[in-house]
Amino acid sequence: MARLYSSACVALIALITLFQTTQAVKFDIAGQTAADALPVCISHYIDSDVDFVVKVRVNSGPHQKVGVEITDDSEHLNQIWKKDGLTEELQRASFKSQYAGDVVACFTNVLTEGYKPDPRYTRTVDIDFDIGSETIDYAKLAEAEKLKPMELELRKLEDMVKDIVDNMEHLQAREEKMRNTNESTNARVQWFSTLTMVILVILGVWQIFYLKRFFRKKRLID
Repeated sequence: MARLYSSACVALIALITLFQTTQAVKFDIAGQTAADALPVCISHYIDSDVDFVVKVRVNSGPHQKVGVEITDDSEHLNQIWKKDGLTEELQRASFKSQYAGDVVACFTNVLTEGYKPDPRYTRTVDIDFDIGSETIDYAKLAEAEKLKPMELELRKLEDMVKDIVDNMEHLQAREEKMRNTNESTNARVQWFSTLTMVILVILGVWQIFYLKRFFRKKRLID
């Protein structure tokens, strides 16, 4: 029975994992001079009041300096985190979102003074967003609460299920908002179409009376 229960837990973990979206992105960024350096930006949507962790690692490369600046998508583009001189050592920063919106990470790769852009001067950036339960250190949690292995797995399942429920509620809210917008737009289009038809009919009737009056004045019709 215990073996069957354990297998069921493993299957449930695998099923839930399928619903977890991949947050990691890996890309190359070419080295540019300081005057011409253009940022390469990546955004990720995060709900309000949610813990999230940004992890960044950059491979080694001579005569290049990679920096990152993370901002929100508010009107003032508030700076959340900034780090220059990224290296192969994993850089980790933890935050809590104040409101729902996109978090934008912009990277620049600036060449050392005296060097010009060349295909050889390219570095690979690896960035990962951990959101919600992904930010929890379960090793420390198990030690603090003295959880058994099975209890720890159940805690992980509980947190993952909560994340999935939150994501589904968010998607449902967005779908409802989009549906309301579509219904409102359709209603406006219908009113506009009706008003257009009424105006066209009025103009048509007015043109008929105007032309009849004009031709009568010209004595072209009785």
